[in-house]
Amino acid sequence: MGKNVTVRRAAWWLLLSTACGASALWAASPPAQSLDATAAVRPLDQPQLPAGPGPSAHTITQWQDRKFGMFIHFGLYSVAGGMWNGKRVDNGYSEQIRANGPIPPQQYDALAKQFDPTHFDPDAIVALAKAAGMKFIVITAKHHDGFNLFHTAQTDYNVVDDTPYHQDIVKQLADACARGGLQFGVYYSTIDWHPPGGNRYIEGNGNPITPGQEAFNVAQLKELLGHYGPIAEIWFDMGKPTPAQSAHFARTVHDLQPQTMISGRVWNYQGDFAVMGDNAEPDVAMELPWQAPASMFPETWGYRSWQVRNDVQGKIRENITRLARVVSQGGNYILNIGPQGDGAVVPYEAQVLRGIGAWLKRNGEAIYGTRKQPFASLDFGYATVGAHALYLFVAKMPADHRLRVPGVGDTAFGRAYRLGASGAQAAVQREGSDISIALDQLPGWPAAATDAANADTFMPVLVLPFEGALQVRPASMAAAADGSFHLQPAQAERYLNYNGEGYEAPSTLYKLSWQLAAHAADYSLTVTYKPGPQTASMDLWVDGRRYPLQLDGTATQTVQIHRDRAAHPYAMQLELTPHAPFVQGTALPVTVDGVVLTPLH
Repeated sequence: MGKNVTVRRAAWWLLLSTACGASALWAASPPAQSLDATAAVRPLDQPQLPAGPGPSAHTITQWQDRKFGMFIHFGLYSVAGGMWNGKRVDNGYSEQIRANGPIPPQQYDALAKQFDPTHFDPDAIVALAKAAGMKFIVITAKHHDGFNLFHTAQTDYNVVDDTPYHQDIVKQLADACARGGLQFGVYYSTIDWHPPGGNRYIEGNGNPITPGQEAFNVAQLKELLGHYGPIAEIWFDMGKPTPAQSAHFARTVHDLQPQTMISGRVWNYQGDFAVMGDNAEPDVAMELPWQAPASMFPETWGYRSWQVRNDVQGKIRENITRLARVVSQGGNYILNIGPQGDGAVVPYEAQVLRGIGAWLKRNGEAIYGTRKQPFASLDFGYATVGAHALYLFVAKMPADHRLRVPGVGDTAFGRAYRLGASGAQAAVQREGSDISIALDQLPGWPAAATDAANADTFMPVLVLPFEGALQVRPASMAAAADGSFHLQPAQAERYLNYNGEGYEAPSTLYKLSWQLAAHAADYSLTVTYKPGPQTASMDLWVDGRRYPLQLDGTATQTVQIHRDRAAHPYAMQLELTPHAPFVQGTALPVTVDGVVLTPLH
């Protein structure tokens, strides 16, 4: 892993916002541009996708619906297993042992003569992924060491030409996924410690890509996209390509397979989905497709023979919790296994996956095909939204055994029941704009759900069926006694650009958003900011209406705004973004110090 001319894409956001009811109010956003029905757009207050071919709305929705997949880190490093010359190498991920050893290149390359994974069984791996409830598999076609698990014409340093195994592992797994009905993807490192790449290891693996290596990578991408059937996603990793190189890699993929989803680690904001850091999740709201990559243990992705593997049940619960948390935020969760050098899956990892699958067998309805929760947080756990139901994941039992859900009191709910046990039901109680459900009314509800060690009782899911749209009153800021608002950036919901120049590139802010309990129809609004050396353009959005701002050296800008209760009946939605349309990676052009709204009577 990482650190130690067609109009693009279909109107996926509009599909997402209507998936839970065509008039759902909680997903309101400025309207998208009007384009061809097959064209792909995002609302103008969101980053626009790069020009050129790319995944359609349907493809993006399908990708997001999968939710849970398998990563496989497998290669020559699996033979070493985190050991060299009888000693443990513990100063980094085991799949990077060539650099972390450090190991003389010729000695590491000699591992190819030992690489004979006769226990690699692609159909068994597909069966294991399906038993785990996973919907897709991504395997390391080439990692940083430069060894290829596919038959490439660009170098003999591959599994077919340079090992006693003489079989194309990527092809085997692609075919097995096709037989088993799983989506298939490949990981591809743009750096390469083996000639002709010839990168030397640097901290963070942020190597520049030479023109020769760029050509080599493009040739291999054409092989992977041309010879292995449909590729659902390609997981680029590491390196520090130029913006032109990132665009070249992305264009190469989409010219051959427009529907392939490209990971954000192609860098320079050229990806179709954002990727978090290794074993990381976002701590801000996300409105674009994203994925959280996780290893079974944070110390390594590739096989480590001396890894301490204990508490299987604890590891199962850890990953169920992470899956629920990621999906509740609208992301996909991809969990790694690292097969041994002979190709066999580590029994511990297989146990963990089967344990997750047992839980999903009962609770998968609340995971697959759902959308993120419309709540900032819930004191008992997490939530997802289906087409006609709200799903509540009880990770922490409230002391009074009553679940409270804020802001949904205007929704028409049916009787609540535990997922997998619809026979026992409880009434939904309205408490002003909130609701509550008394779990003691449900016979058989686990009394100690968070401590249970099996899939039938750990993190139970409560189903709240609803009719029509799910209507949510957002948590909103109250006005001062005189009806005014004095807003600080720290009070706003923040939206960030990820996957910029490289792994260590900081995320940048592209949107601030506030929800206000505004009662007046019209306000005078003043934005205070730190001016830059030149005039900058920024957009103010009020209930979906755009107010362009020209920010000069005066440090303040005042406009009159109008409240649109038809668009946002529960609260005024106020946003600051770059001037629209803006592309992925564009940051707010100035540092905002505050926003003041004064009612006009």
